[in-house]
Amino acid sequence: MDFQAGILQDGSPMESLEKQLICPICLEMFSKPVVILPCQHNLCRKCANDVFQAANPYWQSRGSLISGGRFRCPSCRHEVLLDRHGVYGLQRNLLVENIIDIYKQECSSRPLKKGEHPMCKEHEDERINIYCVTCEVPTCSMCKVFGAHKDCEVAPLQTVFQGQKTELNNCISMLVAGNDRIQTIISQLEDSCQSTEENSEAAKRELCARFDALAALLEEKKAELLQRISQEQADKTAFIQSLICQYKEQLEKSSRLVETAIQAAEETGGAAFLMHGDRDTHTSVLSLPRIVEASKGGRLDKIEQGYESMDAFSVSLDHLTEAVHALDFDSAEEDEEFFDEEEGEVEE
Repeated sequence: MDFQAGILQDGSPMESLEKQLICPICLEMFSKPVVILPCQHNLCRKCANDVFQAANPYWQSRGSLISGGRFRCPSCRHEVLLDRHGVYGLQRNLLVENIIDIYKQECSSRPLKKGEHPMCKEHEDERINIYCVTCEVPTCSMCKVFGAHKDCEVAPLQTVFQGQKTELNNCISMLVAGNDRIQTIISQLEDSCQSTEENSEAAKRELCARFDALAALLEEKKAELLQRISQEQADKTAFIQSLICQYKEQLEKSSRLVETAIQAAEETGGAAFLMHGDRDTHTSVLSLPRIVEASKGGRLDKIEQGYESMDAFSVSLDHLTEAVHALDFDSAEEDEEFFDEEEGEVEE
């Protein structure tokens, strides 16, 4: 107890102690302080309730059906979760209350020193005890009666003090509630940013999958058309090759007839000429009609003009090119028109 008395007698420790007992909301000494778990900071119960009500406007009372709420500690911004009892469910800090009681008793027992209360600069022996509403400055009674504020409107200093203190407390509560709302908006924006990134990645994957499927379909169609061209090429080439073989065979026969005919033409005797035979065919008489028939050309098949052309397999991709250039994402206007039509049908 002597140690405490020694501390209280010293002015500096008293000021330091007083600073530790000030509520960060109302800037007054704690009144029925509560413990804000788990950060262990203290608030007046009324101030804590004001902050809680501002952060949870739909929470009405302990009898409300709404279960619990949350707000942030004004000292460290730690989020405090409350049950259905709200602020009244928080534990009171009895130790701080006892310290405040001891501090108030010590302050009331000490005589008031001259320098502890603001004094008037014009009247050094007069304490500042009134407030000039006209000039918006605190002053003393002598200034009102004889001094510069004798024609001004004045009010009790304590009344003005309490009014401005109350207004300041309300502003602080509004600022704290506004900070909580801003923090909520920031959290929502961060969630929206993350959702935007996730949805963008999903849209990219879907778009790539659709284009890959389209590319695979084009490759399949290209392979099919190439196969048809190759088949047509094989059929025409086989037919032409067969004609080449037939014409070569005819050429070979015609060459042998030419040789035989030349040999026959060299005979000078009529009998020898008529008896001249074909050594290869072992015919005894040269068949003149046969040579005449061969000289007229064979009757083999021929290919039509333009048979080798592949123009029939030409494919126009202009419409596909235009369609690819016209590819775009679904317009939201179509959805709006669709919903407008549905609303019109409902109204009808």
